[in-house]
Formats: sequence, structure tokens, C-alpha cells
Amino acid sequence: MRTLLIVCLLALVAASTPCATAEEKPAPKPIAPPVEPPNDNPRKAEAPLPAKAGWHAALVMDNKGVGVWTVKSFQVFDHLACPEVVGLDDNGRCHVLMSYSGTWAPISVLHDGSWLGGLTHADVDPRVRGAELYTGSQRGNIYQVRAYEQTLLDGRRIATLPGREIHTVVAGDLDPRSPGSELIVFTRPGAVYRVSPTGEHGGFEVTKLQDLRGRVRDAVVLPARKGETPRIALVSRTGALRLLKITAQGLQWTTVHGTNMGKGRVALKPARPGQPLVLYTTHDDGRIMRHQELENGWGHETIYLGPLGPRGVVAGRFDADYAVETVAIFGYSKRVELLTKTDKGWKAETIFEGLAKGHWLCAGEVDGRNATQELFASGFGGHIVQLMRPPGYGRMETAAKR
Repeated sequence: MRTLLIVCLLALVAASTPCATAEEKPAPKPIAPPVEPPNDNPRKAEAPLPAKAGWHAALVMDNKGVGVWTVKSFQVFDHLACPEVVGLDDNGRCHVLMSYSGTWAPISVLHDGSWLGGLTHADVDPRVRGAELYTGSQRGNIYQVRAYEQTLLDGRRIATLPGREIHTVVAGDLDPRSPGSELIVFTRPGAVYRVSPTGEHGGFEVTKLQDLRGRVRDAVVLPARKGETPRIALVSRTGALRLLKITAQGLQWTTVHGTNMGKGRVALKPARPGQPLVLYTTHDDGRIMRHQELENGWGHETIYLGPLGPRGVVAGRFDADYAVETVAIFGYSKRVELLTKTDKGWKAETIFEGLAKGHWLCAGEVDGRNATQELFASGFGGHIVQLMRPPGYGRMETAAKR
């Protein structure tokens, strides 16, 4: 009887409890739409990266952790409208990267097995149509890389300097004692060589010009004065900024600036009518200096005091106002910074921060949607990164998605 009573009471309670209505039931959680992972393969589509201060960034190449020591932009394939980006890596490979609507297709050539350092692009060899790439390695090998209309590359060793690391290479009609153009090669241990396309059977001749104190880490060919051989501005581990002019009588050296700290990179301000020649140098202690050629010598100005180990400096048009003087720098701080000259002096702003220490920085023109040049940065992490202003920057007369 007691059991029957308990069962009846439970049934009565259940019957008196109101049922939950459909409105009271918890709503099912919405199914989130699938999120497409960010693209990190620049071969497939533009691979954006975080940037700052009104800049866009994108990955050009991921070299899988193999450092890319030098990066420059040249018109390697003259049948393509857009210049290429060339990177040299720690395994002795030369990568030529072609841009196409935000993607980058690499072609790799050379397999030296030691790092490649110096890099230049010029019509040095009259036996080859158009300009050629030239580079050198830690093992002392000097290479010529040729481009073909089939969008192919091939490379060959044209000279070797046993026991000499090839750090810096420039090209042009720089030595009046040698017909046509030649390579001027700077090595460690310190020396300067001329490499000329005058050897037998398509070969090159190597002539040692002089031993040097210290290692030349960067050089740039200056605009030639009328009727004169071009000068070469170079910086070295000795802390000197020097000018080299090769004459029929030999090598002429002019010291522009010296310091007790090594200089790493040198950049030339783009020439403008009526304006003096200006160079910028990096110093291992973090200084960036501006050097202006005057009628009776040179003027020097420190324009930035920053992190130790700057390893890239480039001057160009990076502001909407063409008259504004701008310089970009990169280095061991992992930061790409833009230096801008204002009425109150120079200001610095970070426009990108990478994951690894930087080693080189260059400028190129691969994006016509803005009025400025693009920057390309490379370094220890094996990435080449493109930095660009957004579409329409400096071109307000156009319709653009800003």
C-alpha cells in the first residue's frame, strides 16, 4: 500500500509541473562559417603580413630558414614589364623572383655550397645580348647569370679567387685601362680586382689592382661627371667612407669620412636637377649619417641614433610629397624604419617588424597603384618581404580603394 501511495504522489507531481514550451528551449548555437586560413604561400596569392604606419606588407619568398643575405631589384627579363627581385642565400643559390598580380614565382640558379654576397646587374659581356647578373661566393667563385626570353636562367663560373671571399661587386665602364665595361670586385682578405670579358673562348681575365686594409661591405657607383670616369663610393669594416676613381695612372682614393666604428651599408640619394650629391651610411653602433658633397669638401650630419647593427639603408621616394627627403633602414633590431626629414629635424617611425634579424634592404618599383617606391627586406630568417604604400597613396586624383 505504501509503495502504491508513493507512486501515485510522484505521478501527481509530474502532472502538475508545466512542460517547457518550444520558446523556452535553449536555442542551438549557430554554426560558424569556415574561416579560410591566412595565405602564407606567395606562389598562390598575395601573402599579407602585419605592417604599421600606413604601409602594407607581403611575403615574397620563404626560404625555409636559410638566410637571404642580399636582395636587390633589377629588370632581369627584359621581355617582362615588371622588374624582378633577386635574393642570394646562405647555401650559394641565386633566386630570381617574378611578380604577377600579387604572386611571386621563383627561379633558382647556382649551387655554390657557400654563401653568395656581392650582386650587380649590368651589360658587361658584349658577347651576350642584354645585361647579365654577376655575383660572388664565400669560396671566391665569381658567377655570371644569363636570362632568356623563354623565362629561363643559366649560370656559369667565370673566375675564381682562391682564399678570397667575394663581398662586394660593382659594374660599369670604370677602368679606362680596360676596353668597355668590367666588374670591380672587393674581397676579404682586403683587395680589389678587375674582372674583364677579354679572356679567350668567352672567358674573363682577372687583374689584381691593389691590396686593401679591411673588408669593403658595400659600394655604389656614382653618376659620372662630364668627361670623367665614374667614382665608386664604398664603406668598410675600418669605419671609412671612401671614393675610388680608377684612372690611366692607377687608383685614386679620397676619404670622405672616418670613424672608430665599422660602416656597413651606403646608399645614394636619387639625383635631382640642381641638387648636390648625397650619400647615407650605416654604422655598427646604430648611427645613420648623411654626407653631402659641397664645393670645397663634404658636410656630415648624424640623422638617427638607433639600435645596434643596422644592415640596410636605402634612399628613395617613400612619401607622397616628392620634395620630402626619406630614408629607410633595417638591421639586427628586426625593424624596418622610415626616416623623414621635417622642418624640425629628422623623425623615425617603425613600418614593419620581422621575426629575425635583418641583413639587407633595397627599393624597387613593382606597384604602379601608388606614387612611391616599394621596399624589399631580407635577413637571417630566410624571408624576403615587400613593403608598399596602399593603392592611391600620393595619387589622390585617381579612384582607388583606400
